[in-house]
Amino acid sequence: MEQFDLVIRNGTVATAADIMQCDVGIRDGKVAMLGCDLGPGRTEIDAAGKLVLPGGVDAHCHLDQPMEEGLRMADDFRSGTVSAACGGTTTVIPFAAQAKGQSLRAAVDDYHRRAAGKAVIDYAFHMIVSDPTEQVLKHELPQLVREGYTSFKIYMTYDDLKLNDRQILELLAVARREGAMVMVHAENADCIGWLTEQLEQAGLTAPKYHASSRPMLVEREATHRAIALSELVDVPILIVHVSGKEAIEQIRWAHGQGLRIYAETCPQYLVLSADDLDQPGYHGAKCVCSPPPRDKANQQYVWDGLASGLFTVFSSDHAPFRYDDPEGKKPGGQEVPFRYIPNGTPGLETRLPLLFSEGVGRGRIDLNRFVALTATDPAKMYGLYPRKGTIAIGSDADIAIWDPHKQVTIRNDMLHHDVDYTPYEGMQVTGWPVITLSRGEIVCSDGQACGAVGRGQFLACGLPDPARPRKVVVD
Repeated sequence: MEQFDLVIRNGTVATAADIMQCDVGIRDGKVAMLGCDLGPGRTEIDAAGKLVLPGGVDAHCHLDQPMEEGLRMADDFRSGTVSAACGGTTTVIPFAAQAKGQSLRAAVDDYHRRAAGKAVIDYAFHMIVSDPTEQVLKHELPQLVREGYTSFKIYMTYDDLKLNDRQILELLAVARREGAMVMVHAENADCIGWLTEQLEQAGLTAPKYHASSRPMLVEREATHRAIALSELVDVPILIVHVSGKEAIEQIRWAHGQGLRIYAETCPQYLVLSADDLDQPGYHGAKCVCSPPPRDKANQQYVWDGLASGLFTVFSSDHAPFRYDDPEGKKPGGQEVPFRYIPNGTPGLETRLPLLFSEGVGRGRIDLNRFVALTATDPAKMYGLYPRKGTIAIGSDADIAIWDPHKQVTIRNDMLHHDVDYTPYEGMQVTGWPVITLSRGEIVCSDGQACGAVGRGQFLACGLPDPARPRKVVVD
């Protein structure tokens, strides 16, 4: 008699804390039992020689986000989640972005319409707050947090998104009261604007000068300021896409003071460098993102931060703009000055293999740390644990089965996103997910997507563990 819907046998199961040889029994989309010689399943997978890992949680990616007129993101919730699944990710958290003058509630409602019936894996939403009006601060944002949108992002740069320090403080105060997690894009907008004008006046407008307009000090200053504002309000924050040494040193200082400052980094800061912006012709536009990749020596500081625990989250920051597209990296069909190149690089499908190969494979991080950075800790950070981010009895059966020895040369034509390039073209990695399960259903097998479009479910998030309001004891 069948005891399980599916049994994964003979694999090496790894979580953020343990590595064990055991079978995994799945029933009704959840992990029902872990043990040796489990009873039969209706379907069985032999994972001998394979790693059985929690499905990845990509807690920072952009899908079908509303853009200014003339620009369009290439990936919607269908192509984006298919690509994520084929890279071993089973949960994504993109952004419901508020435009200035727009209700925050309207932005969330619009994003639900964009996602409806398309996702093949589960998803939650962060919010982006760009217009913190009194209505947003007093009514919309608190209510949305209580409904399960428990994290939001704020920007210190980009003219259509940036907030001043007073606005940031007002939002941090709401986060403290409601228990939300605040994500901060930390770059000094005025420094960037001034440097950009100086470069343009000198005729230096090629893609490579994007990095010159955003040196590490503009990230360092904004990171320092964000930490100070967080300290003033006494609320945790997460600094997103940290690129290098100078911001890392600010975060390390904050940790030394006992401040609750969390940090995220991304693949582009581990394997790309400023040299990738200096490709022939206009091809450097493919790697224009903010903050930009730094020099090669800087990559070691990011690896050290991943190994030491300075970083809590490893995300893709997938921002899918096609290269040869008048609605993408060539606005209006033109090779434009760096100021006007849409920022971002694609990476949903390559996030996990790059970190596994360059991190675990080269001995920079161990397997448990890999799982923590890519699944467990982001699930905890955004209120989805233990439903997501681990392999435990009662958790969703979101599982990626990895062949740790599979060698793959990354080519854009093997990926499942709707972008016409990958910045990692030609890079060889060792280790790749060969089967991905979402709630016990196979959604990708041997590079072939097989999840039903629309099967993905929206996830209302609980209060993030690091951001739960502190209890106040009155004597």
